[in-house]
Amino acid sequence: MSSTREEPSVEQCVVTKTRAIQALERAGAEFHVHYYHVASDEGSYGESVAAAVGVDGGRMFKTLVASVDGRPAVGIVPVDRHLSMKALARAALGKRAHLADSKDAERLTGYVVGGISPFGRTRRIPVYVDESAFQHETVYVSGGQRGVQLEVRPGLLIELNDGTRASIAD
Repeated sequence: MSSTREEPSVEQCVVTKTRAIQALERAGAEFHVHYYHVASDEGSYGESVAAAVGVDGGRMFKTLVASVDGRPAVGIVPVDRHLSMKALARAALGKRAHLADSKDAERLTGYVVGGISPFGRTRRIPVYVDESAFQHETVYVSGGQRGVQLEVRPGLLIELNDGTRASIAD
């Protein structure tokens, strides 16, 4: 993998270098940028993105912001599965967890819902990465805005976020 960027097609949105891309470059991480366009929000957005990029939903991961006993936490799970609130709470050594509402997720990360990246967030929040990520050589995560996916080694999700591996997907 390299940090060279693939050029978007004419049909795709014009993309700037996101904070997520900048964070990976600062860290000297290897990654690929993939641009995509999803025509509608019908059905699962994550699965639509996986189809647009041409990868299986089990390799495309979504970054979800939650609250565990009133403390923010980030869960990273495949787009074809759900974040288990019980498992997240257990992994975070808490009792109860629930998804943050969109406004709180955006405030806590500095990203818009649908483009929340595990990299380059405005606040450090504990990160929990589903074990299934480590079955793959590379996985795909949001690049910090809709239309941008980053292909990275799963270990980067842990290394650059002081993250924790956990079985958190249903």
